[in-house]
Amino acid sequence: MFTGLVRAIATIERFDQEQIELHYRGGDIDAIRHDLEIGDSVAVDGVCLTVERCLPQGFVAAVSPETLDRSTLGQSLNDLRNGRRHVNLEPSLRAGSKIGGHFVTGHVDGLGSLVSSELNQNSWEMRFALAIDRDERSATIARYIVPKGSIAINGISLTIAQCDPRGQWFEVAVIPHTYAETNLHELQPGALVNLEADILGKYVERLLDRTHRSSNDAQAVSESDISIDFLQEHGYA
Repeated sequence: MFTGLVRAIATIERFDQEQIELHYRGGDIDAIRHDLEIGDSVAVDGVCLTVERCLPQGFVAAVSPETLDRSTLGQSLNDLRNGRRHVNLEPSLRAGSKIGGHFVTGHVDGLGSLVSSELNQNSWEMRFALAIDRDERSATIARYIVPKGSIAINGISLTIAQCDPRGQWFEVAVIPHTYAETNLHELQPGALVNLEADILGKYVERLLDRTHRSSNDAQAVSESDISIDFLQEHGYA
C-alpha cells in the first residue's frame, strides 16, 4: 500500500522481460534506501514492484508480462534506446506513517495521455485523456473520475479539478514542488502515464452492486414463494 507521495526519482539503467534495474537520481533518496530490503514493495511510476536485489545506488526489481502489458513500463525497452528514462519512486506505507495523499495500491488500471500543460499563477494545470486507443481497458477508469476525487498519475496522488461528464478527460492542478520533484515536468503532449483510480470508489461501487443484487434476489424469492398454499400454511388464508 502507498499514499501517492513520491519521495525520489530514479533512472532505468537496465531492463529486460523479467527484471528492471533502477539507480537513484534525486529527491529524498535516503527515504528509499534507508531500510530497503529484499522482498520489499516499491512503487515505480505507480507500479508496485518487488525488490530482488539491493544496490549501493539503487535496486533490482522483478517485472511480469502483466506489468509490462498494463503499464508504461512496457515502453521502457524502447525508451532506453533513446536515453535513460526517469521514474517516480515511493516506498511502501509503514504502520503509523502519515497518509498525505490517498490510498494507492500500485495496481495500474490503465493508461492516460497528456493533452496539455499550462502554468498559471500558482500551479500547473494539466489535462489528461484516457488512452483508450492504446489500451481498451483504460475505459473502465472513466466511472471513477469525478470532480474533487482522487487519482494516481505515475504514482502521484492528485485531485481531479474538473472532468467531462463521461470521464474521458480530466484536469488536475499540480503545485510547483510536485511538478519539479516528479517526472511530470518531463511529459510532452501525447506522453502516456499510468493511472490508478481511487480504491475507495471501487469498494463503494462493489458494495452498492451487491446490495442492489441482494435486494433484487430477495424480491424475486419472495414473489416466487408467496402462494395460496404458503398463505394457508402460515394462517393468512
